[in-house]
Amino acid sequence: MSRRRSTRILMTTIVATAGLLGTASSVSWGQHGHGHDGGHQAAEACSAEFDKVVGEGRGFGLAFAADQNGYPGPLHVLELKDRLKLTADQEAKAQALLHAMFVESKPKSARLLEAEAKLRRLFADRSADDAAVRAAVAEVERARSEVRLVHLLTHLKTRELLTEDQRRIYHEARWTPR
Repeated sequence: MSRRRSTRILMTTIVATAGLLGTASSVSWGQHGHGHDGGHQAAEACSAEFDKVVGEGRGFGLAFAADQNGYPGPLHVLELKDRLKLTADQEAKAQALLHAMFVESKPKSARLLEAEAKLRRLFADRSADDAAVRAAVAEVERARSEVRLVHLLTHLKTRELLTEDQRRIYHEARWTPR
């Protein structure tokens, strides 16, 4: 399997699972007909990967809508710099955007991870009630939207660095099946 195809499959899996994390992290999959051990292990592995990636300041698919539709992020632009034939100026600006994104994203990502942990603790401690769950979910979603905005807005800025031809090459490299 080509690296590009395996990357696309991984991204699709991550994005699909990321959507589940917001709603399934505190709920037993068994209640929804996915109670076998493999489902729990996959959910736990995905949750651990989410915590790791988001803790590093990366987006874990939060900017998928932008990337898929022609608004690349700086990390992937830099990964494809040779193929895109980035100029030294473009590369420096992409590096600066990436750095700025991580600086802004890390504290917000830490708040998201803490909010998710707080939600899980409500259930683990058997202290969940209607008001507490509503407040915890609102906190998670506020934090998630802050992290997501950092990534999406960085994708907007990154797109402006590239020529139309570079955008086309990027999109083909990331999204065209082989």
